[in-house]
Amino acid sequence: MSQPRTPPNGARDELSMGPAVVAGRRPRGAVWDALFAGLTRTAAGLVLVLMAAIAAFLVLRAVPALRKDTVNFFTATQWSPDDTPPAFGIGALAYGTVVTSTLALLMAVPVAVGVALYLTHIAPRRLAQPMAYLVDLLAAVPSVVYGLWGLIFLVPAIGPFSAFLSERFGWIPFFASDGIFGKSMFTASVVLAIMVLPIIAAISREVFRQVPADHIEAAYALGATRWEMMRTAVLPYGRPGVISATVLGFGRALGETIAVALVLSANYQITYRILTPGGNTIAANIANTYGEAGHNGRGALIASGLVLFAITLVVNLVARSVVARRKDLSGAQG
Repeated sequence: MSQPRTPPNGARDELSMGPAVVAGRRPRGAVWDALFAGLTRTAAGLVLVLMAAIAAFLVLRAVPALRKDTVNFFTATQWSPDDTPPAFGIGALAYGTVVTSTLALLMAVPVAVGVALYLTHIAPRRLAQPMAYLVDLLAAVPSVVYGLWGLIFLVPAIGPFSAFLSERFGWIPFFASDGIFGKSMFTASVVLAIMVLPIIAAISREVFRQVPADHIEAAYALGATRWEMMRTAVLPYGRPGVISATVLGFGRALGETIAVALVLSANYQITYRILTPGGNTIAANIANTYGEAGHNGRGALIASGLVLFAITLVVNLVARSVVARRKDLSGAQG
């Protein structure tokens, strides 16, 4: 009976290496993995480079105008960068930007979360799919269309409702007015709320779909109703996604330009009355004044854009820190 042949020492060494490197060559899969890792690393680095380039451009163009400014740029409310001497500040612009965006979120987030919950856990599948498409289509509508709709339809239509709020809740400073309504910060906030609603709803919907079925079944097994199941199982699991969606919507609202410019009666005053015409935002001011601005005026507008860039960055960093510090938001076990 013949004995099995033993491979030479060199062959035994190659066999012992298995799928590893043979004859100094890497497996094809490892090469593609390394190439893919390099491409993704390059793409991630490119994003950082682009952000740094944008920030550097804004700073370089803004500094000459800021050096000529004769008032405090962060607190002054006047905007006369091309006068002699130049005097401009973003006090009123930053205030209007934050107020309109915050009001938009207060109106949009509850509706968007409710829509997402309905489409994922209440509506039948034959109805949920077409409604999801319709909600997503709202995000594809151009900003100028929202602005024209707000200018032509919403501004006249919202007058009676603004009068009702002023009459019933005028004792609250925000709803006080002098009887004149129309192109106000409240109107701009309604338009912004409609614009950011599909973004928040779409992201929240996808997050709620990822809730483990075990969590839902456990809630029902404990005798929870549908609302109790969503409150105890779905919302806690999807909270990080809702926070991220809210931040993304807030960023969209902060930077919206043409829609706000069309429905806002621009001025440079800080007022707490959201129902009366007036107010302004950084983005709308850039759209309204850039065409007529001189050299120093364009630098001042770029400086205001730098502030908007910084506000958006700070908001995103704060939101990320909130999610990162609370492990229960991300579903991590202690």
